[in-house]
Amino acid sequence: MAQGEVLAFEDYVRTRQEALLRSARRLVPDPVDAQDLLQTALVRTYGRWDGITDKSLADAYLRRVMINTRTEWWRARKLEEVPTDQLPDASVEDGSDQRADRALLMDVLGILAPKQRSVVVLRHWEQMSTEETAAALGMSAGTVKSTLHRALARLRQELESRELMNREAVARETENRRSAAGRAVGRTSAPQATVTAVRARGQVPAQRDGRHDERGRERCAA
Repeated sequence: MAQGEVLAFEDYVRTRQEALLRSARRLVPDPVDAQDLLQTALVRTYGRWDGITDKSLADAYLRRVMINTRTEWWRARKLEEVPTDQLPDASVEDGSDQRADRALLMDVLGILAPKQRSVVVLRHWEQMSTEETAAALGMSAGTVKSTLHRALARLRQELESRELMNREAVARETENRRSAAGRAVGRTSAPQATVTAVRARGQVPAQRDGRHDERGRERCAA
């Protein structure tokens, strides 16, 4: 590779490394694996750098290399990946609800097949067009659209299922708390009710006021 191409590649890595690392973190579950994925993709891209005539497409090319590398790892391990809990950098303005929604979305992505997840990430996280996504993944635009449609339908189904489960769990917890409170009230009132019943039968004399006893003794002495 010519020296000019080497310098151009080094400059590209310096300026785009953080953005590319965020992309890697969306594709693999562990931050260390994300670093390894990016480094592997950079090494592979370096060997073909002078063949990328339009450097504006370098990001798309490198993302495709990362996706292909990730797929190789997935097949080798024969394990289904789950999304990372290392979320894309959130802005300072993000509220707790927004962060919770982002965490939930990253979690449910784990139910998708690798190809579906890749399409969703590129189209909705990377904001790539259908054509750019097709080029990055090596598939037709029609396949991207159909894959995205099925993936989003699956995500909606999963979110609805989880929402229903959460509502049922909240209802059960509320009922359990009410039952526990009722039992506690019953345990507290039972002893008093027993004492009242025994007194009514004359088995337990009612406690007297000490002042009344003193007055009685005074009358007897007189």
